[in-house]
Amino acid sequence: MTAWIVINADDLGYDPAVTRGLLQAMREGIVSSATCMVNLPSSRQAALAARGLAVGLHLNLARGRPISSALPASLLMEGDFDPSQIERLSPDHVAAEARAQLELLESWLGAAATHLDVHKHLHRHPGVLQGLARVAVERGLPVRSIDGQMRAALEALGVATNDHFLGDAGAEAYWTEPRLLEALATLPDEGVIELMCHPGQAPERLASGYSHQREVELATFLSPAARRALAACGATPATFDVLKRRKVC
Repeated sequence: MTAWIVINADDLGYDPAVTRGLLQAMREGIVSSATCMVNLPSSRQAALAARGLAVGLHLNLARGRPISSALPASLLMEGDFDPSQIERLSPDHVAAEARAQLELLESWLGAAATHLDVHKHLHRHPGVLQGLARVAVERGLPVRSIDGQMRAALEALGVATNDHFLGDAGAEAYWTEPRLLEALATLPDEGVIELMCHPGQAPERLASGYSHQREVELATFLSPAARRALAACGATPATFDVLKRRKVC
């Protein structure tokens, strides 16, 4: 039996300070992958700084302005995304915006994206999931699943996805060092495991409900104890490219 672990940091491009810390976690710590937002003021600089690293698209339908022209004004708030309208987005709307965000990201990276996921897990909504899956199939890209129901839905649509998912964010920092060490010691013994995290420095320009918590996570993923635990966990560190080779019926 073989297990792979992808330690993926969300929110590259959210804020310059978040980006600095996140890239440090990739270059000096145990984070192997990231997903980038492309429609915020510091997004381009972040993507350029991440060239050569494993980066996917963090599809953002929650804040900032759309990249495509597919979304009607009635679904926006003064031109910006309106999260209260998410259930009114059709698969066509989502697919058009996902293509536009993906193409922009890849133009900055100078390389193909590794995978797709969605800010705030908005692909829990059926229309978002269907639109995103359409683009994933077109491009042969894996998509993050956060539970068994989403995993089954993606696989039914012909999309490769992770077999297991770990991670969360809330009022307190999720990945403290003790929690990470416990998780790495009790991983599933087969399949592709995504461990989602949010390391970074506290945002300096944009307000975020997950601020000082990012600095706790940064310290966790930089720690020597985390590196030792990863080496001993039995799973092979990987990026989402391991899923690009998986065939889905």
